[in-house]
Amino acid sequence: MSIQIAVRLPDELAAFVDGEIAAGRAASRAAVVTRALEREKRHQAALTDIEILKSTRDDFDGLAEHAARLPLDLD
Repeated sequence: MSIQIAVRLPDELAAFVDGEIAAGRAASRAAVVTRALEREKRHQAALTDIEILKSTRDDFDGLAEHAARLPLDLD
């Protein structure tokens, strides 16, 4: 399922999105935005992992418990 949303982008970002399509690196504007949001989602997950590692230091049980709760993304 997908939901259509409308966003306003600065001219520079809109030009980048259109350039990705023109260069054949993306099929559509939606594909570029989806790719960027998926990358941001992975980045946020990595930051969470870093915080867990910093708080556990040598104890990796917390990281293992956190990782076990994450869904597998097989895309």
